[in-house]
Amino acid sequence: MEGRYVVRYKCSQIGPIQDVLRQRPGWVEVKDDCEWDFHWCGVGWLKENLYMEEHVRVNHFRNHYELTRKDFMLKNLKRFKKNLEREASCMEGSKCDFFPCTFAMPNEYHLFVEEFKRNPGSTWIMKPAAKSQGAGIFLFKKLKDIMEWRKHDGTRSEEQKDAAQVESYVAQRYIENPYLLGGKSLTQKSNYTKQMYCTIYLLIHYLFTGRKFDLRVYVMVTSYFPLKAWLYREGFARLSSTRFSLSSIDDKYVHLTNVAVQKTAPDYDPEKGCKWKIQKLRRYLTAKHGRQAVETLFKEMDNIFISSLQSVQKIIINDKHCFELYGYDILLDESLKPWLIEVNASPSLAPSSQEDYDMKYSLLEDTVNIVDMEGRLTGKEKRVGGYDLVWNDGPVYSEDVDSEIFGCSCLKANTYLGCVNDREHQLNSLLKTFPGQKRT
Repeated sequence: MEGRYVVRYKCSQIGPIQDVLRQRPGWVEVKDDCEWDFHWCGVGWLKENLYMEEHVRVNHFRNHYELTRKDFMLKNLKRFKKNLEREASCMEGSKCDFFPCTFAMPNEYHLFVEEFKRNPGSTWIMKPAAKSQGAGIFLFKKLKDIMEWRKHDGTRSEEQKDAAQVESYVAQRYIENPYLLGGKSLTQKSNYTKQMYCTIYLLIHYLFTGRKFDLRVYVMVTSYFPLKAWLYREGFARLSSTRFSLSSIDDKYVHLTNVAVQKTAPDYDPEKGCKWKIQKLRRYLTAKHGRQAVETLFKEMDNIFISSLQSVQKIIINDKHCFELYGYDILLDESLKPWLIEVNASPSLAPSSQEDYDMKYSLLEDTVNIVDMEGRLTGKEKRVGGYDLVWNDGPVYSEDVDSEIFGCSCLKANTYLGCVNDREHQLNSLLKTFPGQKRT
């Protein structure tokens, strides 16, 4: 194809990512046995393919599971926190107090029992370490509720245990006081615009009063050495379809916000759905609690993203061929404290509505823009479409300010989660400066 710029790609998934790649100028899909330049693959592909040519790119790091498997994430976060406390201070270690008390099962079963007995009456949640979409999760308040699971595990031979390692669980203290949309303290108002508060409050109160939710946030990593991370401006809240109550711990529609679970609820309304854009949520929280409280919340969420990545930075096999799009699940409690629930290496890209499709299409298009197979970027960009560079071997600030002169207090972090996403305007301005594309 003389005179044209061609990127050969393979894609093992369907949905918005296929549409993004097919509609990208100069990109051509190739068959399984053909040479390729870009591969959007499943997490298992890298286990069987060790060698890659110099110029190719794939969408996973080889041992991504160090962050995305629940028990491994727990191990790495605990070690990272302990190292901070030893090498810096307890104050530094406190920056990692963003994940609930958790134990890897069955290895830490006896430690779990000790903690369980110290807090009688608490609610706990059991999760398979390597499953997703709410599969295998259950809540319990009594040890006898997990004895059947424990008994089953104890009767297996060592060989069987090794074969079933993927079925390990984590036992985690359940957040019993989640922030509920339209829940407690409905009469608390800040000095924020009353008209905005009333409009948003009435909408939330009518649609979602007393519902639990968590947040899905997207973080892209293009390198671990040096660590380079991008935060996407858009995301969404995933809402339960049933009012929250601790008196019904067996009701998965109350406690599990996974879309795959909520779509099976008897009263699920596809017109209303179970998602809410994070921009709307940020406006609602600001109207209810004030700008300062919400900015503090989002700053604490930024700390979760960076600290969790740093916890695996020395373990992840850094490979210039690889990048990763992580889906972070964050839960807020009633004091607006964010908790890290889990990190997904293959966040669901299946759209649940046209609005959801549009968001995920833009997310994936900007992900491919950052990978930059066409060679249109300089490598110095702080923003590409809906992505903002939040860490580049250190914190990234929105303006180039000499910290030695002005001090760190004058610097503003380059993070805009839940803010306006004028990505098309930004891309038009950014990419028109680089009209040439490199040949592949």
